[in-house]
Amino acid sequence: MKRLPLLKLLAPVCLLAVAGCSVLAGGDRQSTTIYAPQVRVQADPAWPQVSWQLAIAKPSAARLVDSPRINVRPTPGELEVYRGATWSQPATDMLEDTLLRGFEDSGRIAGVARIATGIRSDYKLTIDLRRFESDYRGTALPAATIELNAKLIHSIDQRVVASRTFVTVEAAGSTATGDVAKAFESALQKASTELIGWTLLSGQADAQQLARTPGGK
Repeated sequence: MKRLPLLKLLAPVCLLAVAGCSVLAGGDRQSTTIYAPQVRVQADPAWPQVSWQLAIAKPSAARLVDSPRINVRPTPGELEVYRGATWSQPATDMLEDTLLRGFEDSGRIAGVARIATGIRSDYKLTIDLRRFESDYRGTALPAATIELNAKLIHSIDQRVVASRTFVTVEAAGSTATGDVAKAFESALQKASTELIGWTLLSGQADAQQLARTPGGK
């Protein structure tokens, strides 16, 4: 199986050693390509128009998942990174930015903001980003793989309205890092679209149920 040059994550010290803007190979400084996926979410006609407000919590992730390095899993028990390539920002920031823009651009929600802004929200969206990696899955070509668990929480009573795990897999056109980055862009677009739609539908169903309940808040 043909693979691009990879760097093994043998220990946290090794990760820190390659976390800079360049990687040393054979005594020569190798330039690093920075990839910045540009994702725009298109609103689905099936999404409801809602009158409530949403606060998006900063997504959580393990340190290796949230590294600016581009992770790749050549075998199930092995995690490496692409040599000479990095993301423009950590995975959780990419996901948070994409979701915020997607909700705002949809025009379907009364108000949405990062939780750090102190917005008075009706619901809160929390996300645990479990995987953000290129995975060979025993095949010749890798696939951008994004796995996350999302919880929609009612802000007043902290009740979990809905919880779901999302898994998105998008095959790359080749083993080239540029094609892998394109696959991530597509996977992030699909994952964000699905998550935004699920949030709007779940929140609206709960809000309508509360409206029908005497004394509901």
